[in-house]
Amino acid sequence: MGLTTQPPESDLWIARQPAGVEWDPHTIHTHYFGFSVPEANIGAFVYVRWMPAFSLIQGGPVIFQGLDNVHTTDNLHQDYQMTMPWPEVTDNTYTTANGLRVEFLEPGTRIRVSYDSGDGEAAFDTIHEAVTPLLARGHIVPGEEQHHSAGKIAATGGTEQFMHVTGSLTIKGEQHAVDSYYPRDRSWGQVREERRGGPRPMPPVGWTPMYFGEDLIFNQISFEHPDSAPAWQGLFEFAKGAPTHHFAWVVDNGETKEIVRVRREAQEYHPILDVVTRQTVEAEAADGTMYRFTGEAIAAANIPAWPNASFRDTVFRWEDASGRVAHSTYQELWYDRYQHAMAGRRRASASIR
Repeated sequence: MGLTTQPPESDLWIARQPAGVEWDPHTIHTHYFGFSVPEANIGAFVYVRWMPAFSLIQGGPVIFQGLDNVHTTDNLHQDYQMTMPWPEVTDNTYTTANGLRVEFLEPGTRIRVSYDSGDGEAAFDTIHEAVTPLLARGHIVPGEEQHHSAGKIAATGGTEQFMHVTGSLTIKGEQHAVDSYYPRDRSWGQVREERRGGPRPMPPVGWTPMYFGEDLIFNQISFEHPDSAPAWQGLFEFAKGAPTHHFAWVVDNGETKEIVRVRREAQEYHPILDVVTRQTVEAEAADGTMYRFTGEAIAAANIPAWPNASFRDTVFRWEDASGRVAHSTYQELWYDRYQHAMAGRRRASASIR
């Protein structure tokens, strides 16, 4: 399957349920933005989830620092609200009830994302400028595609794009300059159920976007490879030889190429959050070019976005094969089967000691 792009106007495809039409109640549209301040071990997760069947949204910013954010209330600043009124889009801009403002200055290319908590605790003002095409993608979690049946919604899709993010962050009286290369993504018309266990039994899925320069930008979402002794071994069936990734690409010296094989191996997990904190990613492009990246988390957080899943955001420090460094989000999601197994191992380990 080759890579395609979406038009700039897809940034604002936020359809409401028409009168007299009943969409699947789990239909969503989303906007994700992020940035980091690596020298302070700070990451920011900014998310808006639109629920057109109910004319409601949820979301807001989660700002975290360091590796000890076990509970959502450990995060440095969290203003993620589960129920807010649907904001009207005026002049390509919307503002949520909790003070998050998104302005599509040039759809598909340039976006301003700002926030003010209103109490002096936190504020940021950032400009996100595209450094890659607005690449099209489908579903984000394996198994979701089975819900996208005809008649439930008029259109479904998604995009991913790397941005140069600049601006400022003020948090608890400290000011930080923001200058990072971070991905953004979105979905529209996707059916994302919240049933226990997810759309199907599966290992944790991890997203590893990274930007080393205009000549090397990499992105993939995958499971840890079954031959790497992953923590999920023995919990899930995985067909021998099946691909471990379901979406991946690389920009290599200006050429956007599809990735056809990924091998992701974890060397270390967080002792409580369970998210991968040290890992290696090897990938092969359609033309046979090989890539290898090693990374380690400098910040990690428990994110409250999905009630049926454990969802972690991190800031990873990545190195490519030549030793160049990049900082970016690494996000990982899993369901109750895996969480219960990891908790059981911790209890067993504690009883031995």
